[in-house]
Amino acid sequence: MAIESSRVAATPVAASPIADPAPLGLAAFALTTFVLSAHNASAFGFGSHVPFVVIGLALFYGGLAQFMAGMWSFRRGNVFTATAFSTYGAFWLAVGTLLALVAFGKFPVGDIAVSLGWFFLGFLIFNTYMMFWALRVNVAVFLVFLTLGITELVLMWGNFAGNMDIVHWGGWLGIITALVAWYTSAADVITGMRGRAYLPVGSPLWSDSPVMTTATPASPVRR
Repeated sequence: MAIESSRVAATPVAASPIADPAPLGLAAFALTTFVLSAHNASAFGFGSHVPFVVIGLALFYGGLAQFMAGMWSFRRGNVFTATAFSTYGAFWLAVGTLLALVAFGKFPVGDIAVSLGWFFLGFLIFNTYMMFWALRVNVAVFLVFLTLGITELVLMWGNFAGNMDIVHWGGWLGIITALVAWYTSAADVITGMRGRAYLPVGSPLWSDSPVMTTATPASPVRR
């Protein structure tokens, strides 16, 4: 008896669209920045406690979750958010690792300030050009990078100078940065849910002038 095998033609299935990962990336960045900044500012006496809670947040929320948001942004073809979230996800993974090393006595305490000074300088350079490119996204995103850049500048200054008063000011600026990032995340969440803008984020501050356009139009910056 012959056994016949039947072949079923495979029907191509369209890939499900990936939801915008920007709200997740912004929320992860905002919460982790808020908690560490509260410690830097010594808000409500938090500065007198060892910031163990920041290690988990930095590794898993500000770090891993934000890094994944960057990877999903690559999948969506958005080079700006992919670069931003991947970089700052790695930023928080590095911070969490540093805090863990300090907590377990594996990092010389005397080297912390100068190491953080160089750390913030490097990210300030990155943040500066991303801030200019954020002009092509919207006002809210530009303000996130603007406030973050000022925060990094003050923290760099405070750590290089070994001046905790300056670091405290950097902490308060970091709290402002977190609030701006949270607002932008909230605006993106409700826009994604309802399909239209509910919370204003502003228009791009830098767009191509019609006079300067060529025969090949530039690709718009996608959010």
